[in-house]
Amino acid sequence: MNFALPAIVLFVLLFPGFVARSRLKLVEKKSVDYSPFGQVVMEAVAWAAFMHLIWITGMEWCGLGEFSSEIVFGLLSSHAGLQSKALQSVAAEQRYITWYFGTILTAAYSVPLVIRWMISKYRWDRVDAQLSGLFRFSAAPWYYLLSGADFKESEEPDLIGISAVVDIGGNPYLFTGFLDEYFLDLDGKLDRLVLAQAMRRPFDKDKSSNSHFNKEDRFYKIDGDYFVLRYCEIITLNVQYIKLQLNDGAQDA
Repeated sequence: MNFALPAIVLFVLLFPGFVARSRLKLVEKKSVDYSPFGQVVMEAVAWAAFMHLIWITGMEWCGLGEFSSEIVFGLLSSHAGLQSKALQSVAAEQRYITWYFGTILTAAYSVPLVIRWMISKYRWDRVDAQLSGLFRFSAAPWYYLLSGADFKESEEPDLIGISAVVDIGGNPYLFTGFLDEYFLDLDGKLDRLVLAQAMRRPFDKDKSSNSHFNKEDRFYKIDGDYFVLRYCEIITLNVQYIKLQLNDGAQDA
C-alpha cells in the first residue's frame, strides 16, 4: 500500500485554497506570513472547498463529467486495491482532470486579485464601511495610515503631511514635508519615507503663544526634490491628511 499517495492527493486538493488565500490577502510582510498556522489552514480549506464546489457543479452543469466520490476516497485510502482502481479511473479521465485543475488553479491565482482590486477601488475595507470586518486587510496597518485608504473616495486627502522628530547628534530636530512614497522592509516594518518640499528646524524653536515668528522664520527648506527619512531614526511621527479647498473662481476656471 502507498501511504504517500493520500498525502499527495490531499495536498493537490487543498493547494488551490492556499493559492487563493495568499493572492487575496494584502500583507505588508514580504518574507514570512506570521498568521497562526491554524488560521492559515482553516482559511485555505474553506477556499478550497468553496472552489471545488463551484467547479464540480459547473462541470456537471456543462456536461463535462460527474463527480465520483469513490475515486477520491479510493485515492485517499491506504488500501492498495482501492488505490489501484482509483488510479485507473483517473488515467481514463486524464483529459478532464487536467482541465479541471488547470482552470481551478488559474482562477485561484487571478480571481482573488480582482476581488482585492475591487475592495480597494470601492473602499469596502474602510474602517467605517458596513463590511469592514469582512474585507479589511488587518495585516496592512501602514497601508491605511499612509495612503488615505480609510477615507471615502470623495473625501480622499490630496496631500499627506508628515512631521517627524529625529535625533541628530543628541539634539532633536523636527522634519516636515509632504509624503510622496513609503517603503516597507521584508518583515512588513516601515523602512523609509520619501518627502517632498521637506523642511526642518531644531525642536526647541517651537511656536509659543507670545511668538510672532511664522513658519518660514522657524524652519529652513532642505535643498533637493525629495528627502528620504529612515523610520529607524524617527522618535515620533505625526500624519496629517490635507484636503485642498478650491474657491469658486478656481472651480470655474
